[in-house]
Amino acid sequence: MTEKKLRIAFMGTPDFAVPALKDLIGSGHPIVCVYTQPPRPKGRGYQVIPSPVHEVASTHGIPVFTPQSLKKDSLAQAQFLAHDLDLAIVAAYGLILPRVILEAPRLGCLNIHASLLPRWRGASPIQHAIWKGDQETGITIMQMDEGLDTGAMLARESVPIRLQTTAPSLHDELSALGAGMIVNIVNRLAGGEKIKGTAQDDSRSVYAPLLTKENGHVDWSQNAQEIDRQIRALHPWPGVWTINGGGKRIKIIEAELSNNKVTSPPGMILDHIGHIACGQDTALRLIKIQPENAKIMDAISAINGGYLKPEMILL
Repeated sequence: MTEKKLRIAFMGTPDFAVPALKDLIGSGHPIVCVYTQPPRPKGRGYQVIPSPVHEVASTHGIPVFTPQSLKKDSLAQAQFLAHDLDLAIVAAYGLILPRVILEAPRLGCLNIHASLLPRWRGASPIQHAIWKGDQETGITIMQMDEGLDTGAMLARESVPIRLQTTAPSLHDELSALGAGMIVNIVNRLAGGEKIKGTAQDDSRSVYAPLLTKENGHVDWSQNAQEIDRQIRALHPWPGVWTINGGGKRIKIIEAELSNNKVTSPPGMILDHIGHIACGQDTALRLIKIQPENAKIMDAISAINGGYLKPEMILL
C-alpha cells in the first residue's frame, strides 16, 4: 500500500521529547505545529527560556503554540482543531488533553511513555523504575484516552536496568528508543496499516507520582542497595540528601556499594574514605557530595575539610 504523508502535531516539552521531534522532522511527514509548555524563568538570573522542544521547532520554522491549558481554553481548542491533523504525537507534554483534543486528529493522539505500561503510570516512571529495583523498563507507544496513561498499547520495547544505571543515562536511552519506535509506528500508519492496540491490565498498574525534595532524604536504616538505587534514581532531581552532625544539608551526588559487613549504627561515618553504615549490617561508600553552600567535591576532601567526620551520625 502506498505511503501517504501524515499531517502531524507534536506535543512535548523537555529534553526527553527532542529526539522524537527531530526524527519525525527527518521522516518527511509534515509537522504542522508544535505544542509545548510556555517559556518559563530559569537559572540564577531567572531568564525566561523556551522549552527544549520549542527551540528545536523554532530552528526548523515550525509554528509553536504554548497555551496555558487545553482543557479550559475554548479558543486554544478551536485553534487545535483548525490544523486539520491526521495524528498528534505526545511526549512529556505536561498538559491534560481533553476529549475534544484527543479526538481531533483523524488517527487520534499517540503517547511515547517511558515505562512498560501498565507499570509506572504517571509523572516519574524513569526514576521509579530504578529506585524500586526493577530489572527492566522500556517505552510504550500508547493510544491516548482520557485516563492517566491508561490507553491501549500499540508497541512496547524493553531495556535492562543495570547496577550502574542512573536516571540521566536511562533517560537518554529511552528517549532515543522512543524516537525510533514512534517513527516506525507513524510510517506503518501512513502505509494504511491498522495497528491493533492491546488493552492494559489495570490490576497490574503501578503509579509513579511527581517527585518532591522530601523524596531525596536518605533513611540510613534502609540497606545499602536501596540507598544506592535512590541515589542513582533521584540525581539530579530532586537530589538525594542527608543532614550532618552540624545540622547542615549534604547532597549525595555519587556513591558505591561496599562489601563490608558492619555493625555500627546506621548513618555513622566509618572512616576517612567515606564508608557509611546502613541498615541490615550493610555499607555504602560516598564518592561525591555537595555540602550546603559549597561546590561538589569528593568525599575524602569533604572529610578533610570537616564537612564530614568519622563517627559522625548522618540523619
